Amino acid sequence: MTTPSRANRPVVVGVESHVHYRVPLAWAADEAERRRLPLVVVHAHGMPTPAGAEGHLPSWQQWRHAERGTAENTLAEAVAFAESRHPNLSVSGLLAEGEPSWVLREQGERAAMIVLGTRFLSARQELFTSTSVALPVMAHARCPVVVVREWEHALEENPFLVVGVDGSAASQAAVDFAFEEAALRRARLRAVSVWQRPLLGVLDEDAALGECRSVLYEAVAGRQQSHPDVDLHHEVATGHPVEVLVRESRHALALVTGTRGLGGFAGMLLGSVSQGVLHHAQCPIVTVPRPAGHP
Repeated sequence: MTTPSRANRPVVVGVESHVHYRVPLAWAADEAERRRLPLVVVHAHGMPTPAGAEGHLPSWQQWRHAERGTAENTLAEAVAFAESRHPNLSVSGLLAEGEPSWVLREQGERAAMIVLGTRFLSARQELFTSTSVALPVMAHARCPVVVVREWEHALEENPFLVVGVDGSAASQAAVDFAFEEAALRRARLRAVSVWQRPLLGVLDEDAALGECRSVLYEAVAGRQQSHPDVDLHHEVATGHPVEVLVRESRHALALVTGTRGLGGFAGMLLGSVSQGVLHHAQCPIVTVPRPAGHP
């Protein structure tokens, strides 16, 4: 199978069987229009089942037949919605039988980005519903993954994006994406580095904060030459990274992070900061994987 060039890779958006897909779908359609990329609307449902003998469906498969009809209607409505929002946008639909996270991860092999929606759920619910799709997709996708809440959130009059910076390879990739997105949207960019005070204290807090500033400035150095129109603001904050990033991203267009920073633990499905902002931030969350070849 031929992998499309980066310039031609589509924006892939997953939709569910309810009206709540409209906000994530609108976000994905707008992004595809901005980037002049095609949009692929994906609806994955159920699991594959064998056909009945001689074309007859047993009673338990008749339910699956009806479920497929509902899924086809969902996909057709979603495609029509995207086409009506941007009449010149190339939109296609994909109906797949299978576990949604697996289907979306497979589509991500050929995508510029994946867009998902998720309701704001309790910690227990997140284990079994839409976030159980978001986490594995975010952890394993080779392209940026965007998680969009199913409601509109308040934005400031002067739009801005926030990117978390810690000096890791994934953080550098996140900075690159954030500059690109800010330029496309003609928005300000706030680059935030967070220093968390150790439980046992530190001998020289000023030196620690100075090192944090150096990492931040180094991470964004040179990017403004490629994107001179982006209004960049630096900020070093003290506190828990999740709490700080969630606070700083209120009313933001999006919060951009790497999939795993320097503080991650081996074996975790996704970095702890990425998981934390996914659960608590109310703006769209963008996770950007580390570049190929980096551990």
